[in-house]
Amino acid sequence: MPEQPFLSVVIPARNEAENVRPLVAEVRQALDGVFDYELIYVDDGSTDGTGETLRALATEGFDRLRILRHEKSTGQSFAVLTGARAARGEWLVVLDADGQNDPADIPGLVRTALEGSARDPRVVGVIGHRVNRRDDWIKRVSSKVANGFRDAMLRDGVPDVGCGLKSVRLDWYLRLPAFDHMHRYVPTLVQSLGGVMLVHPVNHRPRMAGRSNYGVWNRLWVGLVDVLGVAWLKRRAKSPLVKEVLP
Repeated sequence: MPEQPFLSVVIPARNEAENVRPLVAEVRQALDGVFDYELIYVDDGSTDGTGETLRALATEGFDRLRILRHEKSTGQSFAVLTGARAARGEWLVVLDADGQNDPADIPGLVRTALEGSARDPRVVGVIGHRVNRRDDWIKRVSSKVANGFRDAMLRDGVPDVGCGLKSVRLDWYLRLPAFDHMHRYVPTLVQSLGGVMLVHPVNHRPRMAGRSNYGVWNRLWVGLVDVLGVAWLKRRAKSPLVKEVLP
């Protein structure tokens, strides 16, 4: 693995032991020979065999794999941030650990980001748009309600801000304010700092195995409260244009 890979793929995982091997295999199939990359799994305080499965993989010759662990769960946003802070790539790619995001979409997502940034330097990332959702009805209804409220408050022009698959320039991701659930508002936070995130259609699949870590409470009601805080951050953010006067 190169010391400075082009991509750092971060997967935050909590109690996803059954999904580790198939998802890693899909990431390798999508990226081996396509991009120089590192794969960073952040075990967010799992109580099942997630950690053991990851360590077993690391002994099997997959030298692109890096494993970080939280002793106690801090949530998806801070698990991603832990991975981002340890990442060495130029571009960060984030996807969920449950297999609903398709790693085969990563090359297209990254190419959209690169092409966009070549045309417009303000483009610093791309977020997926799950055109055919494969969630159960509870998730679909709660997401629809939360997204409607979010659109009215934030007006960020992103149709599917909750998609877990995204690619952002690492330096930009590390500039974003850190708070619980911030992973759902990355495009809005990027916009507040003067950047632009494009949208790329992606596949969406049923969960591979295991149970979701989210329910109605932490998906819908908490999200509605979070929108108010993000709207406040967006109004207060400043993005000055800086010009160097003297070298």
